[in-house]
Amino acid sequence: MKNEVDMSSRPINPHKGVSRRKVGRRRSEVDRSLSKDSIVIVDSLNSIKGYRYELWCLARAAGIRYCVVHCDVDEQSSRTWNVERRERGEPSYDDNIFEDLVRRFERPDSKNRWDSPLFELWPAKEGIDKSSTAIVDAVTYLTKKVDSKTRDVKILQPTIATQSARGSEANSLYEMDRATQEITNAIVEAQSRALGGPLNGVSLGPGIPTIDISRSVSLPELRRLRRTFIKLAGQTSLSGPPPPSDADSAKRMFVDYLNRELGSG
Repeated sequence: MKNEVDMSSRPINPHKGVSRRKVGRRRSEVDRSLSKDSIVIVDSLNSIKGYRYELWCLARAAGIRYCVVHCDVDEQSSRTWNVERRERGEPSYDDNIFEDLVRRFERPDSKNRWDSPLFELWPAKEGIDKSSTAIVDAVTYLTKKVDSKTRDVKILQPTIATQSARGSEANSLYEMDRATQEITNAIVEAQSRALGGPLNGVSLGPGIPTIDISRSVSLPELRRLRRTFIKLAGQTSLSGPPPPSDADSAKRMFVDYLNRELGSG
């Protein structure tokens, strides 16, 4: 083990839910961090089985081992701990969010491949210690040396589908980068031709919407908008569409984004 990445550095805001954007950002961070020479600890609720499946798919695409550590706490103990944290002035969930989390929680099941192997802790009954059996077993599973005779450790194997998906995503991001740069250049050129005068929109050719701007937009602002758009488009949500794989689609998406952002200003 050469490196360990702890994903708990961004605590969930107890006054807001877990937004899809945050989930997508966390998933992207995990994807970038995965390698055969590191252990990635995704220290978060992970309470939805669909999201745990997403993480399992990332591990499979990377060709590494994977496991789930479940801190199993009964509802009443969780409720009591949350109230006690609030009384001490520590971060806690408000009652509505707490009830929503309880209602939507989907318990890990070792019969599911994305929840297996499953190591369980019972902190309300037994407490948690470094020598707790589940922790020791999980660490052993993740660090044990394996060879052709090893049977108790499963290394997930990437499939043709996952490898193709990664290649497709890389191509999509390349097209996105190139297309947004072309549009940025077109805006700068149009403004240069206007010599500081008003613009009646910027036309980009057949099939591409007109950029509906009438004011001058500085190059730093354009660069900031472009970076933000690429970042948002590159974040894969649980159910959102992948980035476009062709230049025209990427241009249309970027133009729509610019019209919303610049139109609101």
